Amino acid sequence: MADVQSLATPALQRFARLLPLPSGTPAYLGLSHGIRLMIMDGHLALGARLPSERLLAAGLGLSRTTVTSAYRDLVNTGWASARQGSGTVARMPARDRAPSLPLVPDGSTDTIDLSAAAGLAPSGTANIVARALEWLPRTLGGAGYEPVGARHLRERIAAWYEGRGVPTDPDQVIVTPGALAAVNVVLHALVRPGGRVAVDAPTYPGALGAIDAARARPVPVPLGDAGWDLPGWAETLRRTSPTAAYLIPDFHNPTGHLMGDPTRRELAGLLAQADCIPIVDETLACLDLDGGPGVAAWAGLDDRAVAVGSLSKVLWGGFRVGWIRCPPALLPAVRQRQLALSLGPSAIDQLVATTYLEAPETVLAEVLDRLRETRDAWLDDLDWMLPEWRFQTPRGGLALWVELPHPLSTELSLVAAGHGLALTPGPRFSPDRTLASRLRLPLTLPPDAVSKAAGRLADAWQDTLDGVRGVDLEPRSLPL
Repeated sequence: MADVQSLATPALQRFARLLPLPSGTPAYLGLSHGIRLMIMDGHLALGARLPSERLLAAGLGLSRTTVTSAYRDLVNTGWASARQGSGTVARMPARDRAPSLPLVPDGSTDTIDLSAAAGLAPSGTANIVARALEWLPRTLGGAGYEPVGARHLRERIAAWYEGRGVPTDPDQVIVTPGALAAVNVVLHALVRPGGRVAVDAPTYPGALGAIDAARARPVPVPLGDAGWDLPGWAETLRRTSPTAAYLIPDFHNPTGHLMGDPTRRELAGLLAQADCIPIVDETLACLDLDGGPGVAAWAGLDDRAVAVGSLSKVLWGGFRVGWIRCPPALLPAVRQRQLALSLGPSAIDQLVATTYLEAPETVLAEVLDRLRETRDAWLDDLDWMLPEWRFQTPRGGLALWVELPHPLSTELSLVAAGHGLALTPGPRFSPDRTLASRLRLPLTLPPDAVSKAAGRLADAWQDTLDGVRGVDLEPRSLPL
């Protein structure tokens, strides 16, 4: 039995998650593999010193011989280094280290990037840019700085909300250099350091980074295959009293879920009762692939909501234009924070955005057609090459959220690099670093590249299984 006093320090408490050790394999191998997973999932930093063999053995209730053998196995396989007088230090074998890959891989490499849901520009983009540049001479008479956004674009964005049934004054709109910049502005304006922000688990990793940058604390609420857990939200709001909640109700990233109107109304009511401000990311709201019944804009249900949007997922990621639709009561604080963090987006990018919003139908239709084709290609190829993987067909959005039969998405991501694939493992989408059996596959890959990517993925998965053969593969969780 573990020595409770020996586990009193945080440095040792994290290793308690390894218990019980897997059955059916030598204890030292189970311990070695568990520590390896801690390193790969980020629970144990590279360069961190492992507890002494005596302390870990006492803390976990294991024999000293078991811990000594586990540490020796880690060193022999390259997952640790040991020096006399310096202890045993976590490291990662060079062959398994995830490479530092750009968002869009260099064309000189054969790497297929599945790590980011970023697509190519639609064919009509060049014409939009050309029309936008015709307006440029009229703007050159000014300084070019628009800290809250150009009036012409704010009017177009306000009209977009009007079309969704939400009356909006252009002065309620603040234009930012992208949606993530918008989330950063809102968090810095509304949440004090140390404050809590409720989030879905999984959620968009960029938002988790923004919460961390605001020195706030994410509070996860599990989001399952059936959608949003309202009792779970009620309990989390009651127990943690978060200042704000970051939500993606429209074709959620990464699950693709669409929150229905009854759930929106009930969750909006729960947030209002808890005095929790919804930060609603509507970046994917236009990406309805199947054209089902529409849903209400969140701001039409809750006038306290702060909405965030962008054109980067529809038009092109190279255009850094996002926005905030802010309720009047919060506008002074959000504007003040925007002025402190940014001088506003590029004037040229704003001209492009305005030109697109004048007549978005043709370009949007092309984007939706391409996403649908890629989605269908993924469904066919995964059914054929990886039939044991589970997933739901998303009605919209940019991703397919896959469940692996074993919690090995981090290991798969490392192995996949050797197969010319860049992946983002499931734990990156969770604030508590769980979801090790999940993987996001983007729908932004060109349709004709899916079969090649799926083939590499199948090969990498087989190599991952071969690499852990002999270790208990029952799903296990190593929560942070």
